[in-house]
Amino acid sequence: MHDSATAALPSHVGFIVDGNRRWATAQGIPKLQGHKRGMENLRARVSQARKLGIQYVSAFIFSTENWQRSAEEVAYLMDLFVWYADKELKQLSEENIKIVFLGTSDRLPAKVLAAMDRAEARTKQFDGMTLALCLNYGGQQELADAMSRLVSDGVAASEINSTTLANYLYHPEIPPVDLIIRTSGEQRLSNFMLWRAAYAELYFTTKAWPDFAEADLLVALADYANRHRRHGK
Repeated sequence: MHDSATAALPSHVGFIVDGNRRWATAQGIPKLQGHKRGMENLRARVSQARKLGIQYVSAFIFSTENWQRSAEEVAYLMDLFVWYADKELKQLSEENIKIVFLGTSDRLPAKVLAAMDRAEARTKQFDGMTLALCLNYGGQQELADAMSRLVSDGVAASEINSTTLANYLYHPEIPPVDLIIRTSGEQRLSNFMLWRAAYAELYFTTKAWPDFAEADLLVALADYANRHRRHGK
């Protein structure tokens, strides 16, 4: 048993899915194929998380900065997102998993937006778990958009506080992140969930995301369970 100051199972796990291209290079296959393998692994880890009883999983799959990549890679990723939304997410929906997207629609092709709408509509009534896919997402942009909507709604400066602002985030029903897992040896947030990550525990592994297997998630969760979360107390 754990005392009240000790974390047990996180309610919300965030994945920064890093290392797909490096994994592909190490496997001797085209770099872009690493992204497909990464998406397949995301479905497996989400399914695992649901079975363990985790209520929310978020995944950083395309940042607002990723538009700086080559036109070929961006086009491949856009097609991959459509495939994922229609194929992989369909399997997740069979597990009663609700799917939502966090980010801005700016620059996203119509086919991607349509696939996102289909996935959200198909799963909106599900309550087994929520998967929040951060697509064309940036933590700073989320905060800027929240402030813009506050101003548009005529909210007085004197009424703006942490609770008010949280209600204007993308999908404000998504709670703070308890545990953020980043793969491939990088140790930074890279603009992921900046508001919700305020008190998140951070877990880093040198494994590339496609190699982050069932046992690796269990190790990360065991590490989390042994940490004392004081939230500044």
